[in-house]
Amino acid sequence: MRSLLLLATLVLPSAASAQAPRDSVIATINEFFRAMTAKDSAASAAVLHPDGVMFSSSQRGDSTTLRRSTFASYLGSITTMKGDLLERMWEPTVLVHRQLATVWTAYDFHTDKKFSHCGVDVFNLMRHQGRWKIVSVAYTVEPTGCAESPLGKPKQ
Repeated sequence: MRSLLLLATLVLPSAASAQAPRDSVIATINEFFRAMTAKDSAASAAVLHPDGVMFSSSQRGDSTTLRRSTFASYLGSITTMKGDLLERMWEPTVLVHRQLATVWTAYDFHTDKKFSHCGVDVFNLMRHQGRWKIVSVAYTVEPTGCAESPLGKPKQ
């Protein structure tokens, strides 16, 4: 019994500390979504690396379109984006190794509380001076064939 208690005290703190980087990575992505919804370029810039890039892949029929943009162009356009924007993720897979993190997650996107599309987001982050920064984002844009979100419909 005593050895089991000793084992528990050794394992539990390490499990809790292993959760801390995951939580801070997820918090960074949630802040990115919150800043997008608020159309807040300063809050967005706080979580994006200035040299970062975004790639999107969308398919219409047999044609696939791959688009690349920089975080700088995103920051320049965020305040003029049309409509009320909401992006939600669920069941993220988070991998962390020292200063590097990757998040793969399903998401849905709504404009003016109406479903626009779903897909998969892949975020790459680097930790610098104690803070996670998103260095790249790749995502799919899927307007049809989406499973219903486990989060339900957005609040009206």
